[in-house]
Amino acid sequence: MAQLTDDCFAFGGAMLTVKAAVALIRERVQPVEESETVSLGQADGRVLADAVLAPVAVPPFDNSAVDGYAVRHADLSPTEETRLPVAARLPAGTVNVAAIAPGTAVRIFTGAPMPAGADTVFMQEDVQTDGVFVLLPSGLKAGANRRFAGEDFAPGKVLLAAGTRLDPRHLAALAAVGVAEVRVRRRVRVALFSTGAELVPPGAALPPGAQFDSNRFLLSSLLVRAGAEVQDLGILPDDVVVIASALDAAATRADLILTSGGVSTGEEDHVKTAVERVGQLTFWRVAIKPGRPVAMGTIRGAAFVGLPGNPVASFITFTRLARALISQLGGGVTSDPAGIPIESGFHYRKKAGRCEYVRVRLERGENGRTRAQKFPREGAGLISSLTGSDGLVELGEDATAIAPGEMLDYLPFTGLIG
Repeated sequence: MAQLTDDCFAFGGAMLTVKAAVALIRERVQPVEESETVSLGQADGRVLADAVLAPVAVPPFDNSAVDGYAVRHADLSPTEETRLPVAARLPAGTVNVAAIAPGTAVRIFTGAPMPAGADTVFMQEDVQTDGVFVLLPSGLKAGANRRFAGEDFAPGKVLLAAGTRLDPRHLAALAAVGVAEVRVRRRVRVALFSTGAELVPPGAALPPGAQFDSNRFLLSSLLVRAGAEVQDLGILPDDVVVIASALDAAATRADLILTSGGVSTGEEDHVKTAVERVGQLTFWRVAIKPGRPVAMGTIRGAAFVGLPGNPVASFITFTRLARALISQLGGGVTSDPAGIPIESGFHYRKKAGRCEYVRVRLERGENGRTRAQKFPREGAGLISSLTGSDGLVELGEDATAIAPGEMLDYLPFTGLIG
């Protein structure tokens, strides 16, 4: 298990910005130490425990990038067509390739080894041939359509750094150098609860005054996409004793305990009191909207994060804060999502001093450019504002008013969700 100090999330200053909160996570949270070896077929989404060096060159030999004719550039006329006899034929996979004879061409196919002495390849579409001779146009540069050994990956060089979260691009690179298995950090174990006496699971009868629990399914899928191993522990009632006991038990087998709801200061918000009974709670004052409050702390060395109960606020605080914590616990390299510049298509006013995330959809403007249009309603409980939008616009702490035509930072849901 991850073993965090009780004051890991302590912060005694003014309200934290989102960036400062993420920086604090990176500074103070240590990753889990355990690692395991997995096959390449099981490595997607896992985090490399160690750097991987390329054991071989890719490509392993000089080869042709196209189907065509390999020649010595010195045999070509600089101003006129050159007619050469075709002396050999080299399909991909050929071994024991003879050197090219001066004044000849070699019929060659993509991936076939370049014969010694040949340095240039003409594409077959650019030549004329009768099968015995080939007529080559002038003007092709020396070295054209030739791939050099090691130009993609050089042997002994770092192929992938430790902390890389593997995706299909990385798996292709590993396979290309012949790596069949890799050492990865074990998955971060997350115990997930919803809280609230009014919640019932989907599929159950819906009594008066109740509502279906959506946050647990929202957060569970986000956790899986973040590479975590999820322990879905259901819905906790509004009972301090029950909540404290469940949290205490979960801390013995999880690196992170994640809850939604019950972390404010109302009379029926019991999570704060429960956490303080079995662990250490630090209420982070994060300058974010929607999203307050976000509670962080530790229970028996496991991290605790309490997200707001409203689904939109839960989604935003997870993607901007909890995801960074999971990445750090998992040993991954964390970075802020890069905003994509986009033109505003709406008016908006906000308070200075906090970062706001506005749900937007993309539309084609009259000028032909793509513009961000604000979702018409702002409630933090409106799941329709997530399904009806394409992403978020991030408005920094200094912004107070937005007008159409201004350039904004756009965060697509595809990047936030992973």
